[in-house]
Amino acid sequence: MVLMEEYMVNSCKPLESDLEDKSDKYKETEAAASRAHESDLDSFFKGATNDDSNMEEWLDQGLMQYGCSHYRRRCRIRAPCCNEIFDCRHCHNEAKNNINVEGKLRHDLPRHQVQLVICSLCGTEQEVGQICTKCGVCMGKYFCGTCKLYDDDISKNQYHCKGCGICRIGGRENFFHCYKCGCCYSVQLKNSHPCVEGAMHHDCPVCFEYLFDSRNDVSFLPCGHTIHVKCLKEMQQHLHYTCPLCSKSVCDMSKVWEKLDMEIATTPMPESYQDKKVWILCNDCGATSQVQFHVVAQKCLNCKSYNTRQTRGCQPSDD
Repeated sequence: MVLMEEYMVNSCKPLESDLEDKSDKYKETEAAASRAHESDLDSFFKGATNDDSNMEEWLDQGLMQYGCSHYRRRCRIRAPCCNEIFDCRHCHNEAKNNINVEGKLRHDLPRHQVQLVICSLCGTEQEVGQICTKCGVCMGKYFCGTCKLYDDDISKNQYHCKGCGICRIGGRENFFHCYKCGCCYSVQLKNSHPCVEGAMHHDCPVCFEYLFDSRNDVSFLPCGHTIHVKCLKEMQQHLHYTCPLCSKSVCDMSKVWEKLDMEIATTPMPESYQDKKVWILCNDCGATSQVQFHVVAQKCLNCKSYNTRQTRGCQPSDD
């Protein structure tokens, strides 16, 4: 199982693209607040030059009080793609990929291309950095200059993976980067996961969300394919136990096969079907077999799995 970069989301709306469309009265109020904030800042630094506790207190102003449903942070970002302001890239992507947006206008925000942020406390637009250049507030306790990621909630144990090229959560010591698969996995899977090139660089086969930078937990199936944990659980709730991509079993089905053995043994076929044979393909081992037809299921002669499909009936020459 892999912990991805961020947590689950709620829909968000884009923020104002500019401060220009605010009323004059609001501008005056904002300017007055900014001047007062600057005055407080000057007074603070005059008396706190050698006081680390006061400095930390200042940096933590507004901690966990700003942000959106995705991040607690004290800044907003200006999207380089559309020049609009949003709380974070997920807010942008939700707004710009909404079903109500014309198809050709839908797009994602390229996280690494963000150049400008707006301090949530003083409203100053500036280049990407952890500390506001005007009011001196820390805009994110966790900051990554590569991903342009700000987050005040450091309980997620964020870290930047150079192999992935993005930030992930869960603690660097708990994960390793597999260079063949091209992503991070739990250290518990280091010697047991099946290596599949680019295993995470595709969409979830159920919900079609891109798995590589998904905010939801991902499960590695025995066949090597990957899928959201919640999507896998939903499949199992609807009695689907095979991979949506290759149809191999996603868990140990031996108990189910035993029940099918008993059901077939107690369900004799009509006399006209007792000698009917068909060709089957096993989804689990890939073997083809000629077996006796049964309305309940056909069993693979190679691996004894009932996860099979009929490929053709028997012709007279096959007997």
